[in-house]
Amino acid sequence: MPDKIKVLVIDDEALARDLVKKYLDGIPDVEVLGECENGFEALKMVQELQPDLLFLDIQMPKIDGFELLEVLDPKPEIIFTTAFDQYAIRAFEMNAVDYLLKPFSRERFIQALEKARLRIGTESRKAGTPSLLTQLQNHLDDGQKTLERVITRLGSKITVIPVEKILYIEAADDYVMIHSELGNHLKERTMKYFEAHLPADRFIRIHRSYIVNISSIKSLELYSKDAYLAILHNGDKLKVSAEGYKRLREKF
Repeated sequence: MPDKIKVLVIDDEALARDLVKKYLDGIPDVEVLGECENGFEALKMVQELQPDLLFLDIQMPKIDGFELLEVLDPKPEIIFTTAFDQYAIRAFEMNAVDYLLKPFSRERFIQALEKARLRIGTESRKAGTPSLLTQLQNHLDDGQKTLERVITRLGSKITVIPVEKILYIEAADDYVMIHSELGNHLKERTMKYFEAHLPADRFIRIHRSYIVNISSIKSLELYSKDAYLAILHNGDKLKVSAEGYKRLREKF
């Protein structure tokens, strides 16, 4: 256990941040390093200050709390402070470190802090055992609905890519390369994840290595017996498997 638990408070509402800081005031083993009103600021501060614990709102502008978790590495412990109703919270209740449903009392706040205190500095965390946060993220991935945007990170730069700006996604070992109108971005996700979560009416898996935005396809070209290439409007040429060709035929 560190001498002091280093904390960041992340919420777009100043009154909500002030309440968390008020509840933390006077607790001797807690040090508030700072506060942020959006995920972009939070990423930079987490990298610079390396806090042990985040008090994190979920519904924020620019990027929300869940999207911030996707690009945080390593991940501190998290206590959610959220206005989500109880029904939404049940989806991740069993895996969360803890959550506080606004408005919350000081007593409930201290209970959540105590849970985080038990996690911070434990041998299992030092040894790299997957935290409850990692379990939570996996749980959220399984239940997540259709993607509307994808968040990528390079250093301290975050890029928000609306799915309609994606041209195609290419397999890259344990990552994928997202080719988009905003440039090419590497993302630590699987092709299976994107196949399951991109809008099915706009994206199609044409090959084990490619998922393509249908509107990006200019034409199909036969390049050998029973083998095709998808020619995109930007000039890129993608292999189309037999199964992918069948899917395209069904679409068109």
